[in-house]
Amino acid sequence: MMNIKNHVQLIGRLGAEPEVKILESGSKLARFTIAVSEYYKNKQGEAITNTQWHTIITWGSLANIAERILHKGTEVTIDGKLLNRLYTSKDGVKRSVTEIVANELFVSCQQKAA
Repeated sequence: MMNIKNHVQLIGRLGAEPEVKILESGSKLARFTIAVSEYYKNKQGEAITNTQWHTIITWGSLANIAERILHKGTEVTIDGKLLNRLYTSKDGVKRSVTEIVANELFVSCQQKAA
């Protein structure tokens, strides 16, 4: 078995167009969010949808691909790792955030009808 310690795989739909930035170093970064939904029935037989939102980060050539082919509503499979980071907000409050740094992404051939 492979020695994987930090691995995430998610399938979800983009909530908005990717946000693309070129950093001072010249590196390209694409950031987007995906909604991952689970469906089940509760004890009363009611259909329940549980949706969680995840922030995805891509770098370099993968950011180029994300910029070109990902759009709001696109179903995508993300393969990557978790990244926890701390930052100070504009109002001076220290915050933490968990993001997924993608190393692969796959777009579904079947897209949801608009």
